Amino acid sequence: MATSEAPEERLKKFKYRGKEMSLRRQQRIDSSLQLRKSRKDEQALKRRNIGLFSSDVVSQALVKEANLTLDDIIKGVNSSDTIMCLLATQAAREMLSQENNPPLDVIIEAGLIPKLVDFLKAAHLPNLQFEAAWALTNIASGTSEQTGVVVKEGAIEPLIELLCSPHLTVSEQAVWALGNIAGDCAEFRDNVISNNAIPHLINLISTNIPITFLRNIAWTLSNLCRNKNPYPPEDAVRQMLPTLCQLLLHHDNEILSDTCWALSYLTEGGKDYIHHVVTTGILPRLVELMSSSELNVLTPCLHTMGNIVAGTNEQTQMVIDAGMLKVLGQVLRHPKSSIQKLAAWVMSNVAAGPRHHVQQLILCNLLPVLVNLLRNAELKVQKEAVCTVANFATGASQSQLTLLAYSGVLEPMLNLLTAPDMEVITVILDVISYLLQQIDDLEDKKRLCFQIEEVGGFEKIESLQHHHNSYISHSALNIIEKYLYEEEDDDILPKPGLRV
Repeated sequence: MATSEAPEERLKKFKYRGKEMSLRRQQRIDSSLQLRKSRKDEQALKRRNIGLFSSDVVSQALVKEANLTLDDIIKGVNSSDTIMCLLATQAAREMLSQENNPPLDVIIEAGLIPKLVDFLKAAHLPNLQFEAAWALTNIASGTSEQTGVVVKEGAIEPLIELLCSPHLTVSEQAVWALGNIAGDCAEFRDNVISNNAIPHLINLISTNIPITFLRNIAWTLSNLCRNKNPYPPEDAVRQMLPTLCQLLLHHDNEILSDTCWALSYLTEGGKDYIHHVVTTGILPRLVELMSSSELNVLTPCLHTMGNIVAGTNEQTQMVIDAGMLKVLGQVLRHPKSSIQKLAAWVMSNVAAGPRHHVQQLILCNLLPVLVNLLRNAELKVQKEAVCTVANFATGASQSQLTLLAYSGVLEPMLNLLTAPDMEVITVILDVISYLLQQIDDLEDKKRLCFQIEEVGGFEKIESLQHHHNSYISHSALNIIEKYLYEEEDDDILPKPGLRV
């Protein structure tokens, strides 16, 4: 359904009409996954700490600036002198906090990771715990291989224990490190979850928690929802959802953004995960956030909504009942094309549903907005709009098909037959063929053919008969032979003049 990705799946609707509904539903899921694959990683997967904490546990008198070499650091972390251990660990952390090209592999190859993990357990030395956690955070911000070294050396359990530290800076740094580990892959995420991190993370949230700390918790929770094959355990999802609902009521845009991303990852998992989300009663708040002026909130909110309406018809109806279509028109008019594209994808998923969902699109006056996108939007948005038309058509009743045909979509859609995109051309030809086949009323069919001819549609289709893509050329030829060069006494179509 998302026009940007899987047109080959869309075509099945036209070829196998007996399976239309199930195929459209599968298309929603496939397109939802593909939309995510195609986008850049809009939420930070990992974060490296290159700033300074105003720590209540690190004594500046004790921890002086020390210009230590790598050999000094290796000797220091293996020293029995706790001050030397602290200075060496801080020096390693400073190396890892370089803004450009931090020497992560150098620190790993020096064999420092086991010592840093040991220092996490030094409960009597919170400043050393803090520096070690910071260093491990930055190593875990690297590649999967580098993060894997941190996991292999056993950092997850002591980091989770640090979530209970009485020192906020220590527990916050542990949250950050765990977020980097969980964000790397499903295996590491599940390792963090299986060590009971979620209840500890949730318990950190209080009314007087610093906003930066709460942001880190929200981001780490989003990484615990992230990754698939497999998706997060459903028990863990049920544990997190009440807190995510609470965070979605926050006023801070970073927290709202990460919470919406968390929900988008969960709803990507299909109808069972969608069920867990929608039954929390969270939909009205998501509808509210569709009016957000902040792109970092609106983008994941639309991803979440698009995933939900890729679920079952009942789940889609819940979104409609929450008022989503009433605000979708305004989002489709957003000045940013990336938002228009997402909103059109959401509309396309709704259009893939049963006729009463198609009717809701009509009642919410979204067809004129669709026409405007086909006429004026960027090509990537127009692709989504074309697929919305395709989904609308294949689920529509006769009266809805007729309304679609005369809504104004034909001219701008037919103009896209000259677009430099074979997927767009393919879907348009299938839509035209489908409309010509399925409109039963003879007068309506005549009017449709006159309209296609009037806007130069048949000329454009004729020009595609020799297209290098065999599917396109065959589709164009079929339309021309079947509907343009009918027997004269058939009198269904306008008779063409001389064509050169």
